This record gives sequence, C-alpha cells and structure tokens, in this order.
Amino acid sequence: MAVFFKGALILIGVAFIGECIEFLTNMVLANELGAHGMGLYMSILPVIFLIVTIASMELPISISKFIAEKEEKYHRGMLQYTIRLTILFVLLLMAAAVLWLHALPVFRHYHPYIRWLIVALIPIIAFSSIARGYFMGVQQMGKIAVANFLRKIMQLVLLVFLFHWIQFDLELSIFIALCTLVGSDLIVLLYLFHMFVLQMKMLKKKEQAEMGGKTIRRSLLAVSLPTTGMRVFHSITNAIEPFFIKWVLVKSGMTETMANEHFGLMAGVAFTIGFFPAFIAHSLSTVLIPTVSEAYVKKDGLKLQKLLQQVMMMTFVYGLPAVVIIYLFAVPLAALFSHSAAAAVYVQLLWPYFLFHYFVIPMQAFLIGLGLVRDALAHFVWSTAVMYCLIYFLGVNPQYQMAGVMIAMNTGTLLVMMMHYLTICKKIEVSLILRKPMKHTF
Repeated sequence: MAVFFKGALILIGVAFIGECIEFLTNMVLANELGAHGMGLYMSILPVIFLIVTIASMELPISISKFIAEKEEKYHRGMLQYTIRLTILFVLLLMAAAVLWLHALPVFRHYHPYIRWLIVALIPIIAFSSIARGYFMGVQQMGKIAVANFLRKIMQLVLLVFLFHWIQFDLELSIFIALCTLVGSDLIVLLYLFHMFVLQMKMLKKKEQAEMGGKTIRRSLLAVSLPTTGMRVFHSITNAIEPFFIKWVLVKSGMTETMANEHFGLMAGVAFTIGFFPAFIAHSLSTVLIPTVSEAYVKKDGLKLQKLLQQVMMMTFVYGLPAVVIIYLFAVPLAALFSHSAAAAVYVQLLWPYFLFHYFVIPMQAFLIGLGLVRDALAHFVWSTAVMYCLIYFLGVNPQYQMAGVMIAMNTGTLLVMMMHYLTICKKIEVSLILRKPMKHTF
C-alpha cells in the first residue's frame, strides 16, 4: 500500500502541474482559434484519439499487468518479443491508415496534411506505449510523471512560440495546433526510449528465463484486445459524438454555424474546466491497474477491499469540493476562455457529468485489474446507447437543445458509474457500503 500511495502522490503532484499547463494551452487555443475554430479543433481530436487508441493497442495496460503478475526473470524476453510484434503491427496499421484516412469525409474542412500527421503519430504512440507499460508495471511512476509533464509543457511552448511569431489563417492554425500535439509526443518518445534502453541493459545482467512467444502473445492479447475494444468503442463514440450533437442541434432549429459554436463552447470551455480535477483520477488509475492485478493474482481480498474504500473516499474528498467550486465560479472561469454567457451555463449544467466521471476513471482501472474488461465494455455500450437516445429525443426539442444534450450526458455517466461500482462490489464480495467483513482470500 505504501508503494501505491507513493506512486499515486508522485503522479498527482506532477499531473496537477500538467493540468495547469493544459489549462493555459486551451486558453491559447481558444484565443487563437475562436469559437468556430475551437469547434473544428475539438471535432477532429476524437478522430485522432481513435487512431492513438488503436496504435497503442493498450500496451501500457497489458504490459504493466504482465510485469506485475510475472517474475522479473521473464520481463526482458517478454519486452523483446513485444517490440518485434509492435514493429509488424505498426507497419500494417500505417499502411491501412494511408488508405483509410483518404476515404474519410470528416477531413474535408481541414488542412490536407493532417492525414499524414496522423500517420506519423502511429509509430510514436506504439513504441512509447511499450516503455510506459514497463515503467507502470515496475511501479517507477516518476518516469511516467516526467513523460506526462514533458508532453504538456512542450505542447504549450511550441504553441506560444509559433502563434506569437507567425500569423496563420484558420485552416493552417488548426494544423499547427495539431503539429504541436504530435511534436510533444515525439519528445516524450525520445525520453522514454532512452530510459527504456537503460532499463533493458540492467535486466540483461540479471537472471533470465524464457517464455514461449505463444504464451506471451496470449497473455498480452488477453488484456490488450478487450481493453482496446473498449477504448476503440469509446473513441468511436467520441469521434461520432461532435457530429451527432451538431446534427441534432441543427434539427432543433439552430444553423450549422451556431451548432458548431455551441459545441465548441461545451467541449472547448466547459470540458476543459470540468475535467481539470480529473488528473487525480487518471493518476490513481495508472497506479491501480498493476496494484489491483497483483492483489488479485495473490487472492488478497482484504487488500482489494481497502483499495476500493480508499479510492472511493479520495475521489469523494476531492471530487465534491471540486464541482462545488466549479459551479460557484463558473462565470469567471468561463470568461478566461470565452466572452459568451452560454459557456458558464454549460459548466454549471454539467457538474454531475464531471463528478461521476471522477469516479468512473479509477473504477474502470479496478475492473481491468480484476480481469473484467468485457464487463467494463458492456457497461459503456449500454450507457452510451441510453445517452445517445436521450441526446436525440431531448436535443431535437427546441425548448431544450443544448440543455437536453447535457441532461443526456449526465444520465449516461451516472449509469456507467453505477454499473462499474456494482460489478466491482460483486466480484470482490463486499457490500455496497463497503462495510461487509471479508476473508483475506476469495
């Protein structure tokens, strides 16, 4: 437990700084791109994140789980095999991306080179994922924290430098903003690759044992495939969501320009403010996966119960005050990004969405650690289906419009949070109030 809290505190501390930097980054983007440009930027990001999800194959999760569960003598052989497998996968994915991205109509409003930027991002994400997974598995969270910080600070530095010295039209400005995103990921890859090579040299000096390639592949894919499926589903729905919401708003009576601007205010302003405290949830999630995996393999039910209790309490302690502050200070916070009065209203309407989201992130990590990835995917499918139905039926109503969209989003997140929580409690045999006595093993 001491290792868990030490890793979590390191990640939380650095993540707080990183979120402050990202806050500034989004302010720069909002000022440079405007409401319409921010709407276009936020609309294309989910498509890019979908490619990133596929490229990573959730290797950080599967590798960290493998490292936490297996003896150290198997680590080097597994990593070498994973690198060879990743090279083959990257080549196939890049070839598919070159053909597939040109056929997507979503890019018609964007700079033509954005497609090639996404293709270049594939190997960067794939190989950095291997290093991330290893350092997560051995609980070297300091390196993960440094990588996360580098990504945030370098994107801000590149944005400020380029937009300060050079003026671009809107199409080129969005392309440049995405270039800074890819450039920061490249810098992170160089750092992680350097640290990973040093670690591999240290492993070479220690006791080695071979594990068959088929066994390694099966062990990794047993986690990677369902987790990637869940992430891909989530990414696809996120990629569709901007266009679906804007289509619904147009059906409710808005013009296409108005719909794009209102979505930009919600995604570029409200989400930026509301998800700011989520860095704590993401930090807990990173540490939880290997910790829960190790406890589950050892059948240490008492440790799992304590972990769940502490994570829920920590989330409540920071989450509730966070949404209260966000709600009360919505107007001055939203004014940092936009002069539109609607932005502050959207922040206030989405407070349940943000609060439930803080709980969903660590609970999803808990499910992955327990080997319940398929359950997590099923929860997202059901909650998304409910949310999309509500977005349509409420959003097309001229009396609701954006308010209806946000009611639907609040409902969907509440639903997935409750399903995650009930499944975890059932799996580790604990009551819903986390007070039922448990045995030390299942």
